[in-house]
Amino acid sequence: MIAVFRHIKTGDWLTMGVGCFIVALLTFELWNGELADKVVIRSKGKLFSEVSLSRNQRIEVPGSMGISLVAIENRKVRIASDPGPRQYCVRQGWLKQAGEIALCLPNQVSVELVGSHKSYDSLNY
Repeated sequence: MIAVFRHIKTGDWLTMGVGCFIVALLTFELWNGELADKVVIRSKGKLFSEVSLSRNQRIEVPGSMGISLVAIENRKVRIASDPGPRQYCVRQGWLKQAGEIALCLPNQVSVELVGSHKSYDSLNY
């Protein structure tokens, strides 16, 4: 193992160091999501409400199985309760950054955080 390090020159170490620095910088720059401005709540595939995150509140959203409770606190949002059997959307926890979404598929309710720019996970053509 030490024999391998003998063949690496000073310029090689410098190149690897600069490369690691650039990768770290790009990671923090590109994967740091922006803060959300509002939450878009959908029920049964249709827009139910668009609400600002500036005020703490609880919203009851009717779904196909019953009422889902959406909680907004300190510029974060989560689905506090849902009549679905597995509670995956409740376990999702607090959503903080634009682009995050929680789906309650059995109840057909979704909560999405949006910011000033629309972010895409993938593009279709």
